Order: sequence, then structure tokens, then C-alpha cells
Amino acid sequence: MCTDSMTVKDTTANPAPLGLLAFGMTTVLLNLHNAGLYELNSMILAMGIFYGGTAQVITGIMEWKKNNTFGTTAFISYGFFWLTLVALIVLPKLGWAAPASNMAMASFLGLWGFFTLLMFIGTLKLSRALQVVFGTLVILFALLAVGDATENAQLKQIAGYEGLICGFSAIYAGIAQVLNEVYGRTVLPLGAPNHAE
Repeated sequence: MCTDSMTVKDTTANPAPLGLLAFGMTTVLLNLHNAGLYELNSMILAMGIFYGGTAQVITGIMEWKKNNTFGTTAFISYGFFWLTLVALIVLPKLGWAAPASNMAMASFLGLWGFFTLLMFIGTLKLSRALQVVFGTLVILFALLAVGDATENAQLKQIAGYEGLICGFSAIYAGIAQVLNEVYGRTVLPLGAPNHAE
């Protein structure tokens, strides 16, 4: 009976920057709309389907191959969040379903906020950069949920500006990982809890 074991070295790329950039860039563009800069349009929907949605799901599958439960759960979940959000907008326009009421949207956003809060707890063992991303996302979901529940347009506009902070923080976290790897040193700090970058 052979008892020798073979260790296989993982030489695949880090998929997290792709997912963070997909989330961050799509979040920025949606929240420019929420802040009142432009209408809800095909650009936002396309980003939600392809980059925010599909690219994050692919990232989550790649994280699964790397045995990263947090990354798998986060990227696949938020990828399908974007796809679901697009469906909530498009399905009523196609006549396939009734539009969601304000309270239904508040429930949807509130539950995603609760999920994000639970994921935020996981980031306490990860980098400070991810803590900022998830922390600001919890606040964003809360503002949007309350804005829908109370039909307060001003609160939703405030959420738009807060969402820009969330989106840009995700872009930072993603591009920091890319540049740090390319240059082989800390170009943009991620603020790991053990002070390792």
C-alpha cells in the first residue's frame, strides 16, 4: 500500500481583484444615478448583467477552486444580487411580472443589508480595505432600504453619495491587489490585521 502523498502547488491567479473591480465599478455607476447625476439607463443594466453580475459569479467559482469559502460566498452572492436587481427592473417592463412595491424593495434591500452585516463580521479577520468595503455596503443597503420604506427621495440621494464611497473603496481594494502583485511590494496598502500587506 502506497502512503506517499503528493502536494499540488496552486499557481492560478488571484481572482479577487476581478470581483472587487466588477462590484466596485458597477456600484459607482449605479450610485451616480442614485445621487441624481443621470437616469436609470441601459448602461447601468448592462454593467449589472455582465460585469457586476456575470464577472462576479465567475470570480466566485474561481475562489471556490482556491478553497476560499468567504470569497466564493461573497462574489457569487453579490454577482447574483446584480442579476436579480436587473431582473427586478426589466421583468415588469417586459410584462412578465408586477413591479416590486416600495415595501418589497425595502425588504429585499434590508435582507441584503443583513447578509452583508454577517459577511462584515468575517472581514474582521481580513484586511482593513475589505472592512471598509463591507462596512460601507451595510450602510448603503440600510439607507436604500429605509429610503424605499419611507419613500424618501432625499435619503436615497444621500445613499447614492455614500454608495460612491463603497464603490470606490472596492475599486481601491481590487487595484491594490493587482499593483502590489505586479510590483512585488506594497504600492497601495490593504491594511491587513497582522500588518502584513
